Amino acid sequence: MRIYHLLLESTKYSLKLIKSQAWWIVLWASLIFTFQWWILPGWTQQPITIKTLIRADEAQQLEPLVTKFNQQHPDIKFQIVEAPSDSNQVEDLYTSSFLLGNSPFDLVYMDIVWTPKFAAAGWLQDLSDRLSQNEAQKYLKGDIEGGMYENKLYRLPFRSDAGMLYYRQDLLDKAGYAAPETFQELLEISQDLQQQGLVEWGYVWQGKQYEGLAAMFVEILQGSGAFWVDPDTLEVGLDRPQAIEAVEFLRQAIALQVSPPGVTTYAEEETRLLFQNGKVAFLRNWPYVYSLALDSPIAGKYSIKPMVHAVGQSSGATLGGWGIGIAKTSKHPDAAWEVIKFLSSEASQREFILATGFVPSRVALFNDKAIVAKYNYYPKLLGVVQSSALRPPISQYAQASDILQRYLSAAITGKMTPEKAMQAAAIETRNLLAS
Repeated sequence: MRIYHLLLESTKYSLKLIKSQAWWIVLWASLIFTFQWWILPGWTQQPITIKTLIRADEAQQLEPLVTKFNQQHPDIKFQIVEAPSDSNQVEDLYTSSFLLGNSPFDLVYMDIVWTPKFAAAGWLQDLSDRLSQNEAQKYLKGDIEGGMYENKLYRLPFRSDAGMLYYRQDLLDKAGYAAPETFQELLEISQDLQQQGLVEWGYVWQGKQYEGLAAMFVEILQGSGAFWVDPDTLEVGLDRPQAIEAVEFLRQAIALQVSPPGVTTYAEEETRLLFQNGKVAFLRNWPYVYSLALDSPIAGKYSIKPMVHAVGQSSGATLGGWGIGIAKTSKHPDAAWEVIKFLSSEASQREFILATGFVPSRVALFNDKAIVAKYNYYPKLLGVVQSSALRPPISQYAQASDILQRYLSAAITGKMTPEKAMQAAAIETRNLLAS
């Protein structure tokens, strides 16, 4: 009997021990599960990496914003891959990465004229539902329109750009002139200033055969009441009388020696240096010139205004600038959108503009106290960029631009008459759009 009781007690103890061990096993299993599924990922999970490709010079300017974003978003790592400083090479690199089908880039930092091509090719995600109407109204209207293709938004503007007319205020004051409003006034004032010996040349512009020639000509077209390509109907207007008159204005500027004969070889920098060195009364160029000319012999002697135009017509400022889209192949579109929101925010744009002198895409920043304190011409600049003119937002833009450049160059160099050049350009452009 005693043995029986001993066995019974031993059995109870063993069962109790087993239950105790089972409880510890369950506890440890629970702890291991919790560690593996909840705690460990928090220690070991890598942040989502969002990559984009940007020209090396601007990538360095953006570095402070990249650092700030990564500090504020520990779950996202924003990384810029530096590209060559030639924008055409950057476009080619993006294009190649998309054609290969496995692009490493989540964000596409792009020139405004790339939008139609990239969107039509299916390389960009539609951002229309991500941007409210109220938020869209805070940007320059032209910049938003420049990011659209077939009524969908594919690119949010980061920084803007627009062509304008620079003029020597001191020379006009001395000769008793107001700034010109029309093409004819520009020519006449230029000739008078030259005859008085106040300036060597009257007017310089980008006449070299490259994209800058097409950008410049868009302003002359709009100022003449003409157009290049209607994006809605694909109608071509290059052979219309007003377009031919636009070319004749440029030819006349050269023939009258208001513009130097070498203007047909000039890009932005050649024209900027002539103006900064006091050789020219009027310059067509982009906003970047303003801050550079502040450290030149003409500092404090110049001003800006919208481009001149024909009588009864209005000014046009060719819209440039850069914005950001999300690649169709991105596996992390929501994280990519967080980067876009951060970069395009008012605070980020303010910081970037103050550091670089670029043009903001947000309307409020043109009258921002901090920005105006450093760049007092920005309120006037707003009036220029609001008279914006878009280059045709068509998917074949690059080919259409090449056609225009070739025939316009032939016209301004005297190889073809303006009429024959524009007729040939119109025919070739229509064939392109019909193919």
